[in-house]
Amino acid sequence: MSNLWGDSLSGFWSAWIIIITLGTIALSVWILLANRRTDKTPDAEGNVETTGHAADGIEEYDNPLPKWWFQLFVLTVVFALGYLVLYPGLGNYAGVLGWSQEGQWEEEVAQAEERFTPIFAQYEEVPIPELAEDPDAMQVAERIFQNNCAVCHGSNAQGGYGFPNLTDDDWLYGGEPDDIVQTLNNGRNGLMPSWQQLGEENIENLTQYVLSLSNEEHDEARAEQGESTFGAVCAACHGPSGTGNTALGAPNLTDNTWLYLSPVQNVGDSIRQTLRNGRNGHMPAQAAYIGEERVHLVAAYVYSLRFAD
Repeated sequence: MSNLWGDSLSGFWSAWIIIITLGTIALSVWILLANRRTDKTPDAEGNVETTGHAADGIEEYDNPLPKWWFQLFVLTVVFALGYLVLYPGLGNYAGVLGWSQEGQWEEEVAQAEERFTPIFAQYEEVPIPELAEDPDAMQVAERIFQNNCAVCHGSNAQGGYGFPNLTDDDWLYGGEPDDIVQTLNNGRNGLMPSWQQLGEENIENLTQYVLSLSNEEHDEARAEQGESTFGAVCAACHGPSGTGNTALGAPNLTDNTWLYLSPVQNVGDSIRQTLRNGRNGHMPAQAAYIGEERVHLVAAYVYSLRFAD
């Protein structure tokens, strides 16, 4: 149903645009011919008809268009009609030459695939740690990263609010080659549930305890009260000592890496917000976007970032 509806819309709008274009051309031709009077010539005494407009004693002559100018308009109309017949590229009607912007794009993509697929296939045979040391391969991989990954992780791959920094050694799902490939192939979905039902007292105690895990400034008394709550509701994912779990994507709470820390927040406020509202992170699978043959190359590039100076 959706395809039929989409096709009917495409055909309708194609016809609609063609009709408007032809109507505009016809109107232009009418205006051109209607204003091309052959009697606009000087009389026997050399007088020329005027439009009746005058400024500072200067009258505006009602002369016809110069012949060359008129012919230029005619050529423009002929060109427009010819272009419309040959290259409309509108919906289902691709013109006499069969050209469309989608067709041209597909042709260029096919040419690129034919050219680069063997190169990617060669790279795919090289182990990721070894490939990460190949400067030519990394130059290609960096371009793919900039086109597809930088919008979230930044052009320098250092991430941002809610997007992991790929240049450090802190990995939510593990930073080994197989882990990175799995992330790119399948994507990741991280869920931190809201714990608002615990009440503000427990949330504050938990906040102080999490602050203590990373040696941040905290309230010692409240942190002691929050420890038992952490063991009951948080340790299942983050581990009893808060060091995280890469199988679940649960972050390590004992370091100073905070995924959801904005420039206008302090660490405590970020933790409170997380506990009250939860977090929902989504990393889309990239194989469908960049192609499976490029995943290996991009994985090597991401792997190489941790060793960059």
